[in-house]
Amino acid sequence: MKILHTVESYYPAIGGMQEVVKQLSERLAKLGHEVTVATKKHSERKDNILNGVQIEEFAIEGNAVHGITGDVEKYKGFLLNSKFDIVTNFAAQQWATDIALPILDKISGKKVSVPTGFSGLYLTEYKDYFEKMTTWMKGYDSNVFLSEDYRDINFAKANGITKNVIIPNGAAADEFLQDSKIDIRKKLGISKETFLILHVGSYTELKGHIEALKIYLRSKIKNGVLLFVGHRNELFQNYVNKSRRFKLWKYSNFVNSKPIVITAELTRDETVAAYKSADLFLFPSNIECSPIVLFESMASRLPFLVTDVGNSEEIIKWGSGGELLPTQIDGSGYSHAEIGKSALKLNQIYFNKEKRNELGEKGYDAWQKNFSWEVISKKYEALYYQLLNEK
Repeated sequence: MKILHTVESYYPAIGGMQEVVKQLSERLAKLGHEVTVATKKHSERKDNILNGVQIEEFAIEGNAVHGITGDVEKYKGFLLNSKFDIVTNFAAQQWATDIALPILDKISGKKVSVPTGFSGLYLTEYKDYFEKMTTWMKGYDSNVFLSEDYRDINFAKANGITKNVIIPNGAAADEFLQDSKIDIRKKLGISKETFLILHVGSYTELKGHIEALKIYLRSKIKNGVLLFVGHRNELFQNYVNKSRRFKLWKYSNFVNSKPIVITAELTRDETVAAYKSADLFLFPSNIECSPIVLFESMASRLPFLVTDVGNSEEIIKWGSGGELLPTQIDGSGYSHAEIGKSALKLNQIYFNKEKRNELGEKGYDAWQKNFSWEVISKKYEALYYQLLNEK
């Protein structure tokens, strides 16, 4: 098959959506398909062929609501003139999908949408956008959802969109089944006896960094470290500046006699090592679709605590690898951990090692059976073949 995946940004850019498309694209290429990714130009991208995947770059920014700038006509021409068997748009509300939506019927091949959550569904400025979305979604040959019960699939059901399939996110077996050669605790100066709490997420102010810190400081953990792993970006310095009122620094400073560790960024191998070395994953995020970090926790036998965000409750039902933090959801659909109650939840799991081990093992077993990218990429392949076989 000749497959096109479109996504706002792609490796070496770091993030959940980038990881999803990279994992799927490279694995489909390994299965013998001709895979192209259309994405934003990146200054650090050294080659336009990566692990068998052709990368087509476009200097474009923005989305349909806030405005799109750059090589829009060049991208349109690429979509209209290229001949792919399958064209999959990953994530709404960004240019790589938004430019395609009005010309969908003119693009050759079978078209697939992976909306990934509709984060702006409840925001006033997106009202007109989502009024048009019903028509656009009906123009796809299939809509792939990551969850059985979330705002994007519920939107589809409410608006008579029936060409739907559920394929979840996951974590890579070839990453997490390997023994780590990195002693991340030694690298960061964290003793083996220290209770290590991990948070992985970009510094966007929506991944729950401040909430995680507040929960930790309210807990009764005596010998612990809260480790933030996040890719450095333009928002990072703003995040650090805002966090100074908590005396939060790069490495092992003390707040209320508790050491705090912030890491601006780690390599991917170091991040995987951190998952495997941690005792608990704490993720009080404000907005998600289907958090990959929870599947990565499961792949690491790492129990997790997470807000009721995206389909986190569903992931817990699927794998029994973690528990929900007490959460309030505001009128815009953002989740907020209840700090005091969440600190109590953290205390409970901290003092119950048997419970942590049970969650870790159950989550790991579920991940191995159902949520590795090796399994998930074959589900996409099967969907693509099914669409091509339809008259």
